[in-house]
Amino acid sequence: MENRYANIKIKKNNIRKTVTNSVLYPPILKNAQDIYIITTVGDRMDTLAKKYYGQVSKYWIIAEANAIGKGTLDIPIGTQLRIPKDLFKIQQDFQNLNS
Repeated sequence: MENRYANIKIKKNNIRKTVTNSVLYPPILKNAQDIYIITTVGDRMDTLAKKYYGQVSKYWIIAEANAIGKGTLDIPIGTQLRIPKDLFKIQQDFQNLNS
């Protein structure tokens, strides 16, 4: 099973406690190639990321593009979402912020 948190780095601090590094997300500007959907029963950010990007770990792209609050993958039924399509630029910006 794919880990939706694969892009979050885990490390041990000086007392050997496991901690996560802070992750910075780039702004995701609108693009003419973006698509828009209306959510239906069972849609979640991770399942939509799997459907449109092939990886559940890219759920954060949908969350950031739509200013959906942190802490949940659930989306109310009937919500219009923008699915960004310029993955190369988004991933490059993400890497630049977090390298």
